[in-house]
Amino acid sequence: MTIESDPVLQKIAAGLFALALLHTFSAKQFERLAARLPRHAGLLHLLGEVEVVFGFWAIVLIMCMAAFGGGAGAVEYAESRNYTEPLFVFVVMVIAASRPILYAVEASLLRVAHLLPAPTSVMLAWLSLAVVPLFGSLITEPAAMTIAALMLAPQVFQRHVREAPKYLALGVLFVNVSIGGTLTAYAAPPVLMVAATWNWDSAFMLANFGWKAAVVVLINATLATFALRHELSRMQPANPADRPTIPLTVIVVHGIFLAAVVLFAHHPIIFVGLFLMFLGFTQAYDRYQGPLIIKEALLVGFFLAGLVLLGSMQRWWLQPIVSALEPLALFVGALGLTAITDNAALTYLGSLISGISPEAKYMLVAGAVAGGGLTVIANAPNPAGVTLLKRGFADETIGAGGLLLGAAVPTVLAAAAFLFL
Repeated sequence: MTIESDPVLQKIAAGLFALALLHTFSAKQFERLAARLPRHAGLLHLLGEVEVVFGFWAIVLIMCMAAFGGGAGAVEYAESRNYTEPLFVFVVMVIAASRPILYAVEASLLRVAHLLPAPTSVMLAWLSLAVVPLFGSLITEPAAMTIAALMLAPQVFQRHVREAPKYLALGVLFVNVSIGGTLTAYAAPPVLMVAATWNWDSAFMLANFGWKAAVVVLINATLATFALRHELSRMQPANPADRPTIPLTVIVVHGIFLAAVVLFAHHPIIFVGLFLMFLGFTQAYDRYQGPLIIKEALLVGFFLAGLVLLGSMQRWWLQPIVSALEPLALFVGALGLTAITDNAALTYLGSLISGISPEAKYMLVAGAVAGGGLTVIANAPNPAGVTLLKRGFADETIGAGGLLLGAAVPTVLAAAAFLFL
């Protein structure tokens, strides 16, 4: 009997997973406790970091495995997991957030914003919520999340902006990134998990998911921008022309690194090697660089690696639920289960079901991507958005309840589009 099939450890893992979910939803309370208990503020601040939650409870899981199943079995289990996605998200976050990439994106969006019939600051926010998430179908969702979050942070996610529209904007961003990657078969993690098994190519995705997602992304972005119109109209967006000029060759080289990492997203040896070359290039031309978000990206990678360790042990109770549901119930179930487990893990379990109908396949993936903005753990890029934007919220933390409410309307619109269009 393997350590994964041990019924005692399965129940322990399920309990730890439940505790991690509870911890995620109560992270904001740890920050408030830190203010009241300064003697233990360091530990409480650490426990209040959403990105630390799943990594922390994954360590507890490995310790339990060592206690009940032996140290060798625990190490074997940890080493047998696939950490390609956490590694990729770490690498693509750092490259996508580099100054030359952001300079080029901001300059391009500003040119478009100047041509649109509304204040430039308003249109820049709309483009960041609409165009960048759709662009994620080419550069992958984690890269789109990173770029969009850094574009929106100076305008929308500031302390003086009201909390309610900020949570709406955050919910729209998370939902739009989740569904915006469905125009191709490789950019969205939940699609990638089933594309090869079910023979779904990019043409199939565009015809069955992509155009519906594009419609909802535009509506959601308009909704959030309208809610923020008063705050945005008073802001003056930064002009890249006011910043030190970055040579086109440096921008192109950064773009090549980003494209190459995306191309080899499933080959960690190659994209990690490319990342090391990228670090060397940034050192050689440091006068055109800003601080790299190494710490932030590492925290996100730690979160996702913890989710891999904990999530892998939940198959015993998740798969029977997924396999027993009819298509419409499967859609609703996937939409709800995505809020408490990574949507890619959910679709992966669906890909293991033999004889699943085409309608059930569609409903499973549609529900998984539609619910990708409901919680921090619902979609792999969400922790990146939380890390980059949390400083703009009260207590510098993002409340799980606020995110759930902010994502509710965008999620309903996405679900309606996938069901009725």
